[in-house]
Amino acid sequence: MADKKEVQRLTDIAYEMRTKLIDLCGAYEGSVHIGGDLSMTDLLVGLFHHGLNLDPDDFKNPERDRFILSKGHGAVCMYIAMCLRGFFDYDEIVRTYGQLDSAFGMHPCKVHLPMLECSSGSLGQGLPMAVGMAISAKQKKQGHRVVCMMGDGETCEGSIWEAALTASSYKLGNLVGIIDRNKQMMCSHLDEDLIFQDPYADKWKAFGWNVIEIDGHDMNAIVDALDNLPPASSYRPTAIVAHTIKGKGVSFMERQVGWHAGKLNEEDYKAARESLAKNYGKEG
Repeated sequence: MADKKEVQRLTDIAYEMRTKLIDLCGAYEGSVHIGGDLSMTDLLVGLFHHGLNLDPDDFKNPERDRFILSKGHGAVCMYIAMCLRGFFDYDEIVRTYGQLDSAFGMHPCKVHLPMLECSSGSLGQGLPMAVGMAISAKQKKQGHRVVCMMGDGETCEGSIWEAALTASSYKLGNLVGIIDRNKQMMCSHLDEDLIFQDPYADKWKAFGWNVIEIDGHDMNAIVDALDNLPPASSYRPTAIVAHTIKGKGVSFMERQVGWHAGKLNEEDYKAARESLAKNYGKEG
């Protein structure tokens, strides 16, 4: 069972992270992919503040775990998770986000941020890159993990399933795929409007993966899943199917297609901060 103090620490970080996401969304002149950022906040907190073996002061350590954000449009969520770990300065993110020549673009760029493992943003490409990294680690007899965060919408891509089959064929127990299963794409709801993915977990099982299903907003479940992964030396890749809610924590955004991306006006910003405070019991 997850340690209660650790779960509370991570929950507090998740609240701070969501408030910083809302603050940036209110300050930035353009649109932020706020819906998906909020759906994967708890997962990224669990990874960067508990599960991943990373050191912001030694980010080239060959024994570090590798993380790939395949759903690159969620970059700002990753930036803030990393800033709270000590990689970046939050004020610098807010000041420069999305501007020409900024290190903090709408999609992550390794040229500007060398502590990233790769640039990403073209959906469907993250898992293939992660498979290559995991194969390389196996060949070099390295013991780290490669973790790839995907959106469920992008798993409609054939490249994802080619990579999934390759991963099981090469017995990549050092590979972990985490799917932000919020059941929404940019303009529609999965399994309701156009694309039907269920039974979803069974598809990963059919491709030879060890599958763990969790509530992607339950920090106890997230910590337990990360703490109890099979060893990296095992022979089956693991898929964590995390059931989430797009826009989680801000009531008027939850499950709303219109908040796939957007900007908060003054009224929306105030309502969003109040909703977060209420949902985390921070009122009064």
